[in-house]
Amino acid sequence: MPRHDLQIPVSFKHRIVFTRDAFAPENPELAEILREGGGRRALVLIEKPVATAWPALETSIERYFAESPVELAAVQLLPGGESIKSDDSQVRETWKLIAAAHLDRHSYLLAIGGGAFLDAVGFAAATAHRGVRLVRFPTTTLSQDDSGVGVKCAINAFGKKNWIGAFSVPFAVINDLCFLHSQSEETRRAGLIEAVKVALVKDRGFFEWIEANLTALAALEPSALETCVERSAMLHARHIAEGGDPFETGSSRPLDFGHWAAHKLESLTSYQIPHDRAVAVGLALDTLYSARAGLAPAALIERVFPVLHALRFTIYHPALDWRDEDGRRVVLQGLDEFREHLGGELTVLMLREIGSGEDVHRIDPGILGTCIDELRALREKSA
Repeated sequence: MPRHDLQIPVSFKHRIVFTRDAFAPENPELAEILREGGGRRALVLIEKPVATAWPALETSIERYFAESPVELAAVQLLPGGESIKSDDSQVRETWKLIAAAHLDRHSYLLAIGGGAFLDAVGFAAATAHRGVRLVRFPTTTLSQDDSGVGVKCAINAFGKKNWIGAFSVPFAVINDLCFLHSQSEETRRAGLIEAVKVALVKDRGFFEWIEANLTALAALEPSALETCVERSAMLHARHIAEGGDPFETGSSRPLDFGHWAAHKLESLTSYQIPHDRAVAVGLALDTLYSARAGLAPAALIERVFPVLHALRFTIYHPALDWRDEDGRRVVLQGLDEFREHLGGELTVLMLREIGSGEDVHRIDPGILGTCIDELRALREKSA
């Protein structure tokens, strides 16, 4: 019997806009995006803490659409935070709202909130009608400089991070920089870890810029923060669009440097440790391992760790030392889960130098254990 192998090329436009006051009548960005799509109906979902911080936001949105050819079906507030990814209740609620608004595949779902909110709502958008047009409005530093400009959406399941999800390119991402400055200090600081991460693996010049602007970044000076967010976001987005594997069909995932341990720490602590803090620990661990395993010069530590310290990130968490009944550190299960999540052989990016990494396929548990001991000692020394 004959076999037929047919190629199905697919091309996506990944629109990312940096602006201010996106719903101001004089701002043309959203209008141009909606006009390009040709849809005639929109549903707006807002994370409740964002609505609280911006009490005039709902009114601004309603006024905006009153002058738009796109009909506003509804504005709804929904919960946010990492807990909404623990099951599918937020996804199901979003499906109900999409159905009640009579959205079709050419309609728009505008999601305004942080990373976890965009993940859950985005998964609902990706699966309703096999995909309605999602316009993301990331509101946190972490979502604006990393996850919000990505092409993934997911919720957690079976004790594992992002186990249920999809690859789905949003119709557009609008990074309204005004949202950044309404967040708490902790939330504004959180996203800086992903900027450090992407600089370490992709752009030596950006890391040097972070070093040069460390005082302003640590103080969350608005201009420095906005510049950092935009540079980080575009490094992430360009890797996705131009790196040759946007939907992670291979086994290498360089943008997840430090994340194999971070994701495991999050699940081990029932997500009591937030993503940014977990990534900071994972980044410190993999940086130290890169040096101690002889992949990178020891001087690397002397540049990376002061940046983490200045930005007020902790490099150790006690969960690194939690052990199973056989005495093995439980965090090491994160390596198996990382491999399983990607498929194929274990592939973890480690550093060669600032701005350059190398995929490794085996992690020496002895060296890794020594690194954890060293991180704990450094933490105790600084306490």
